[in-house]
Amino acid sequence: MALSFPVQFTTTSEHAGQRLDQFLVARLDVSRARVQELISDGKVLVNDAPARPALKLRGGEQVSVIGESQRAPLKAVAEDIPLDILYEDDDLAIINKPAGMMVHAGAGSTEDQRNRGTLVNALLHHFAALSGVGGEMRPGIVHRLDKETSGLILVAKNDDAHRKLAAQFADREVKKTYIALVHGWPKKDAGTISASISRDRVRRIRMTTRGSGGRDAVSHYAVLRRLDSAFGKFSLIEVKIDTGRTHQIRVHMASIGHPVVGDALYGAPRELRAAGARARNEAARPLSLTRNFLHAARLQLKHPRTGEKIALESPLPTELQGFLQSLEWDVASETGS
Repeated sequence: MALSFPVQFTTTSEHAGQRLDQFLVARLDVSRARVQELISDGKVLVNDAPARPALKLRGGEQVSVIGESQRAPLKAVAEDIPLDILYEDDDLAIINKPAGMMVHAGAGSTEDQRNRGTLVNALLHHFAALSGVGGEMRPGIVHRLDKETSGLILVAKNDDAHRKLAAQFADREVKKTYIALVHGWPKKDAGTISASISRDRVRRIRMTTRGSGGRDAVSHYAVLRRLDSAFGKFSLIEVKIDTGRTHQIRVHMASIGHPVVGDALYGAPRELRAAGARARNEAARPLSLTRNFLHAARLQLKHPRTGEKIALESPLPTELQGFLQSLEWDVASETGS
C-alpha cells in the first residue's frame, strides 16, 4: 500500500493496552515488519515524541506517521548452498526445494538476516544467468513455495523464458500437484474449494478466506488415505491448485476444518498426544513435526521454447515419510494387526 504522509490517528480507551505496532498495522494495511521499520526510523510520533514498537497505548494519544522509512537497498548475493536440480537446460531449471529454505529474501533488521540462505542465493551460485524480470532480489523466480513447504519449483534462466512461463501460470496451463497430511476426515473423498483469499487484517502474517476484496483461489483435493490413530484422525490428500495465492492450500484446508499437520499458524497443534489405551502407556511420547506436512510433488508445463511437455515428480522427503510411518505404525498397533 502506498502511504501519503503525514498520517494521523487518535487513540481511544478501546485501544488501552494495545501495542503501538499492532495499532498501526490494523490501520495502515501494511505488514508489521514495515510498521516496525517506520517506528525504528523515528517516523512514528506519539504525542509528538518518538516511540517504541512495543509501547502500550493508554487511550487519548495522538499518533502521527510523518514519513517513509529509509530502507537499505538490497541485492541478492551468491552463496554456495547445495541444490537438488532435477531438470536443467538453457531456458529453465526445476529444483527440488527443501523445507526450511525461503525462496527469496524477506524483511529483517540486517543484511544477513534478510539475504542469506535463500533459494535465490543458491541459484546465483549455481547458474551463470537468471532472468531479471522479477528484479534484483528475485532473479529467476517465476512462482514461489512457502518456506516450510518442500518440493518442485520452476526457475527461469532468461527473460523470454520467464515471460512465457509466467503466461502459462496466468492462463492456468501449469499443473501443480501437492501431497498433504491434514487433521480429520473430510466428509467427501474429493472436493473443490473456491474461496477468495486476502490478508488477515489483524494477524498480518496470516491469510484468510473471510476477508473482503480477496483474490480468487481454487483448490481441488482428493483423499488418498484415511488414518484413525491414537493421535487422532488424519487424511493423506492430493491437492491440485488452479491459482497460486499465498498460503493457498494451507488456508483453504483450514477453512473447511482440516488444517495441514504441523501448520500451527492455521490452527494445527504443535504436537500430537496419544489418547485412549496408548496414552496410559509410559512409553507413549508426543509426536511433532518441525515443518508443515505439505509437499509439491508433481509439476507439468510446456517448455517455453519448444512447446514440449515437461512433467516431473518428487517423492515425499524422508522426514515426512518417517512421520507418516509413525502414524501408520500406531494404526497397526491399535488394531492389533
